[in-house]
Amino acid sequence: MSNDAIVLLKEDHKRVKQLFKQLEQKKDEGGEAIADLAAEICEELIVHAAIEEEIFYPAARAEIEDEDLMDEAQVEHNCAKQLIAEIEQGPGDELWEAKVKVLGEYIKHHVKEEEREMFKEVRATDLDLKELGQQMMERHQELMAQMGDGKSSRSRTNA
Repeated sequence: MSNDAIVLLKEDHKRVKQLFKQLEQKKDEGGEAIADLAAEICEELIVHAAIEEEIFYPAARAEIEDEDLMDEAQVEHNCAKQLIAEIEQGPGDELWEAKVKVLGEYIKHHVKEEEREMFKEVRATDLDLKELGQQMMERHQELMAQMGDGKSSRSRTNA
């Protein structure tokens, strides 16, 4: 496994995409299975957003000239965090399933912009993506421990 910052973020994107796909496949089952998957998705997104906002985005913002792209990414994070907070309240809300679906669509759009635009611009800089990736892996482990998840969905190690 690489510790390149962009590779790590893409791995997170892939993981969340797979979780949303599982959720879609199980939506007819309803109940606890859906709520558990939605909770896992929210946890993954919370940790991912924190890592981007604390480590990746500041480094990227310092190196690339596209302020609009960085500002839009931050606004998208803020909107996603609002939806996540509402989803975390549980499926008692009559709009809960719609919120989960909209979050999936929102994240799909956000990932597409990051991977097609931001990551390309960051790759063209002199950023040390391995060092950045190491910081991100360490922060990921800290955040998962804080969330009380001793069984991270994927253990990141230096490989």
